[in-house]
Amino acid sequence: MKNWKSSLLGIALLGLSAGTVAAPQELDRVVTIVNDSVILKSDVDAMIKTVRMNAASDQSKPLPPDNILSQQVMDQLIMETLQLQQAKQFGIRVDDTRLDQAIAQIAKERKITLAQLQTLLARNGISFPMFREQIRRDITASEARTIQVRRRINILPQEVETLATQLSQQEQQGVRYNISHIQLRLEDGATAQEREAVADEANTLVKELQDGADFANLAYSYSKGPKALQGGEWGWLRKEEMPTIFADQITSQGKGAIIGPFRSGVGYHIIKVNNVEGLETVSVTEVNARHILVKTSVILSDDAAKKELEEARQDILSGKRTFADVAQSLSADPGSAVNGGQLGWQTPDLYVPEFKNKVETLPTGVISEPFKTVHGWHIVEVTGRRDVDRTDAAVKNRAYRILFNRKFNEEAQAWLQELRAGAFIEQPEATNDQG
Repeated sequence: MKNWKSSLLGIALLGLSAGTVAAPQELDRVVTIVNDSVILKSDVDAMIKTVRMNAASDQSKPLPPDNILSQQVMDQLIMETLQLQQAKQFGIRVDDTRLDQAIAQIAKERKITLAQLQTLLARNGISFPMFREQIRRDITASEARTIQVRRRINILPQEVETLATQLSQQEQQGVRYNISHIQLRLEDGATAQEREAVADEANTLVKELQDGADFANLAYSYSKGPKALQGGEWGWLRKEEMPTIFADQITSQGKGAIIGPFRSGVGYHIIKVNNVEGLETVSVTEVNARHILVKTSVILSDDAAKKELEEARQDILSGKRTFADVAQSLSADPGSAVNGGQLGWQTPDLYVPEFKNKVETLPTGVISEPFKTVHGWHIVEVTGRRDVDRTDAAVKNRAYRILFNRKFNEEAQAWLQELRAGAFIEQPEATNDQG
């Protein structure tokens, strides 16, 4: 989770530490001790100046009185310091490459170039090196907070299902579905063996449909439903117009979704959603691929691994050996090697970038040249592509994100309060005034 992204610049401008403004200033001093760290007066002054600069550019947000502003600034610096202390314990470190990416994203969100961002900061007396370091601090503190708060969050599957159902119901108003149907009948008094045979037949038909079989042809051949002679087509219906057993199964599936098999008193049913009106659907492309992996080692160099795969590829192309045989004997990926290199139907996003790019661009049936990823050297063949509806999964993912964000915000506040309550915080000036 990257909560810092959307508001990173605002946080950074609010949190610029000592050295940001290069004007002459009085000798620095410690104003607050936070466990084994200190907050300097220059830290507080720099933040106050930056807050006032931001307020000047946004007249809709007037500043509070100086005494309240100073306290708010101090509170933010204390909480940031505590979170950075946690990050140090976790060993969190933000390298320069990631930092550069974050700053580039800030400039992009403001619709300016990096050079223009640097000019903007300089115009307001803000040191770019100190700005970079504050961004690093923001990301580091955010990661520490996320790690700790995630441990406190527990989302039950039933919570996701309940919210997903509510979201689906809200989206279903006015939605029309064009559906087709196959019914496999179970005769009254059917034996357990007969029921099992019909269930197996239903599962077989679903697999054929998922592999691209024509629904109407299968309906003509197998369906005993009321629309069998129409190829199973029911046409356009709202959920309230459908048979209850259909409406109960259709949640938020999109165009092309295969639903079932599911059972009723008369047998097993399979539904296909031919089209949808009034519902935003989500479709993804899955690829069916197989690959062979050769890993480098102290005794197998990059060049040797690549050459070994090139020779294997030529053997496959010439017909000397099959892809499956080579995968079983050569591939260093044990999970796929036993299956002849088969990776099954997957969305490319699950793969590392180089592999993802290859399976997305490689024509079906072509064996790639050897290419390298973090895992080693590969050759890959895409054996098929298909569009799959993911609307239902997308709704559940949205429900999970909503629940997570709700609980994250609640738990983050609780954790920060606990963190501060358990910390040693002392303000030397306040102590001296009391003495």
